Amino acid sequence: MELIFLGTGAGLPSKERNVSSVALTLLQEQNNIWLFDCGEATQHQILRTSIKPKKINKIFITHLHGDHIFGLPGLLSSRSFQGGEELLTIYGPHGIKEYVNTSLQLSGTHLTYPINIVELSEGKLFENDQFVVETKHLDHGLPSFGFRIIEKDKPGELLVSKLKEIGIKPGPIYKQIKENTKIKLSNGQYIYRKDFLGEDKKGRVISILGDTRFTHVNSNFVKNSDVLVHEATFGGALEDLAEKYYHTTTEQAARLAKASNCSKLILTHISSRYQSEDIENLIDEARRIFPNTEIANDFTHINL
Repeated sequence: MELIFLGTGAGLPSKERNVSSVALTLLQEQNNIWLFDCGEATQHQILRTSIKPKKINKIFITHLHGDHIFGLPGLLSSRSFQGGEELLTIYGPHGIKEYVNTSLQLSGTHLTYPINIVELSEGKLFENDQFVVETKHLDHGLPSFGFRIIEKDKPGELLVSKLKEIGIKPGPIYKQIKENTKIKLSNGQYIYRKDFLGEDKKGRVISILGDTRFTHVNSNFVKNSDVLVHEATFGGALEDLAEKYYHTTTEQAARLAKASNCSKLILTHISSRYQSEDIENLIDEARRIFPNTEIANDFTHINL
């Protein structure tokens, strides 16, 4: 599982930062990639990575401001030319269905794969055998959502020494024991998986918030996240400006991460007023409150 930041700027692209998009690669877990937001030129950014658009099977749109959606029609079209055949599901606020359908219709774009468009409401978005995804409505100028991705706990390691103690030698049977609740041995004895596994491996939790004002109301939603990805449009001295434009500062995001017992904070959606020489100061502001903080650059990779 890995986060790849494709665009980390706010509002408009700059020479150093494209507009918002981040990929969550689940190639080992599900052989798929989930994309969160798709700002202008996201598909150009993808060309500079190992991401294959046909592997993207879910796109989550936090809100409908242009710096988060203007790259979507182009990516959908290009996915057809690049071998995409599998279903793609798009999740976004009310209006995303009209935006996508109108863009495709007016441009005469015909996709080679089916799409499913789901308009968001707060609560559990979906659940499969490995993940639960939840959403929360945020405080922004347009309806904006945060996403909490919860990986389900995994079975622990097989206790090989314990199996050997009862005379079960290594072989295909080990795989059978791990994959089945119980199995029957050739001598008629039943082996129960729960008796030969270590403690479950705790699943990881990632929270990705769309554009939002700072509020402690979000604390429960991101609580105990292994990684919190949070916008930090402005530096700590500009809280009034952040409040006016429905955004968050570096220090406010750090306070939320600390109060919510998160393990790591990744700041993104950085205003173009800040140049490369300003970034260390922005990081320092946040780290004084929450030490395990990074500011993502375009093409930053975070392994989980």
